[in-house]
Amino acid sequence: MSELPGIVVTGASGRMGQMLCKTVLASDKARLIGAIEREGHGWVGRDLGEMMGGTENGIVVSDDPVTEFAKAQAVIDFTAPAATVAFAGLAAQARAVHVIGTTGLSDDDLKKLNAASHHAVIIRAGNMSLGVNLLTQLTKKVAAALDEDYDIEVIEAHHNQKVDAPSGTALMLGEAAAEGRGVSLDEVEDRGRDGITGPRRKGAIGFHAIRGGDIIGEHDVMFAASGERIILRHVASDRSVFARGALKAALWGQNQRPGEYDMVDVLGL
Repeated sequence: MSELPGIVVTGASGRMGQMLCKTVLASDKARLIGAIEREGHGWVGRDLGEMMGGTENGIVVSDDPVTEFAKAQAVIDFTAPAATVAFAGLAAQARAVHVIGTTGLSDDDLKKLNAASHHAVIIRAGNMSLGVNLLTQLTKKVAAALDEDYDIEVIEAHHNQKVDAPSGTALMLGEAAAEGRGVSLDEVEDRGRDGITGPRRKGAIGFHAIRGGDIIGEHDVMFAASGERIILRHVASDRSVFARGALKAALWGQNQRPGEYDMVDVLGL
């Protein structure tokens, strides 16, 4: 039997799910051993390779995460908050590494993930790419170096099917900026302006979400002062950057103790 870690991908029919499946299938460091879709989905019971438009690969799409997770060393999950919370409990029971790219999680969701992390490794990030995580570190350093005379605005753009705003990555960048300033993001965030809003609140961190077309992901962090602007930017042109990062996280997690981690831990930043 192969010693390579066996990985299950949830939400296999989605754009990100298919990219994750293809990335694991192409890897020489892991095996794709399962693909999950919700009960009643048209892919359930069908061959994954065929459903992705290729040849059969012997992996049958399942709606039974309990059975699939039990034979896995890792689960990669870019789905929706309610599904991710449910998957976290099942992955913890199976002692499988749970890599989470799901965004839009509530405080209550995060508490449930924390409970699951007492029994297994959870690696969660608003963005799995190396570039974005470097951008996060840079944002924290720049925010720490500049005072409140520099207004901070986070501008993000995604495709027209994205359901949450601001994006998980934008919030991650906002958290980094707030941490650099030594403040709580909850106290300084400004998520929308409409109508007669009055002057900009000093020290606020603003968020703006653009939705349109097939934009994969673009994030700017602007530090604007009188006479100058500093803009830190990341543009994703291919979803494979997220899939490669998620696979790296799944492999890294094999050697870790139960707990919550992020991509900064995985990348050693």
